[in-house]
Amino acid sequence: MAKTTNRTLPPTEGPFIAVGRALAPAGLAGDIRIEPLTDVVGLFSKGRSLWLRGERFEVERAQRRKGQVLVKLSGVDSREAAEALRGEAVEVPKSLLEPLPEGRYYRFQIVGMQVYDAGRGHLGEIRQVLTTGANDVYVVEGERGEVLLPAIDDVVKEVDVAGGRMTVDLMEGMLPEEREGRVP
Repeated sequence: MAKTTNRTLPPTEGPFIAVGRALAPAGLAGDIRIEPLTDVVGLFSKGRSLWLRGERFEVERAQRRKGQVLVKLSGVDSREAAEALRGEAVEVPKSLLEPLPEGRYYRFQIVGMQVYDAGRGHLGEIRQVLTTGANDVYVVEGERGEVLLPAIDDVVKEVDVAGGRMTVDLMEGMLPEEREGRVP
């Protein structure tokens, strides 16, 4: 139900969203490796625009390789120019993001949501989304401490993006006091 698509960077302020992170140069012609923070691969396609440090670049070519995307950006024509972009967020305007199928969300839509359990009340705010092999895990921080919520249908019951609210049904032992043998 609640699979997110962005993986590690926090949301970008303003109208841009981080969709990747520039890594090391690849070769001598200005190609650069990008760690994608989304599984929407079309964002890195030839002819698309990407922004780094507030500057717009056109993708001249792109190739997926071992969990990364190898891209050649317009105006980045040397290894040195690619190296200068290392570590930068790769962004796109929110307006260019493709709508996702029902039950799928971009990371920036999930981080910051208030989380409620029907029987236990307010649990806190989602601060981070961890990507695991099986499913994402939402890190919720609140008065009861840190709660790790698996993003699975058995736990996540409702996601209200517009209202910034997620309703969950916690399994026994998920709250810190339950793991420590203390019941509230």
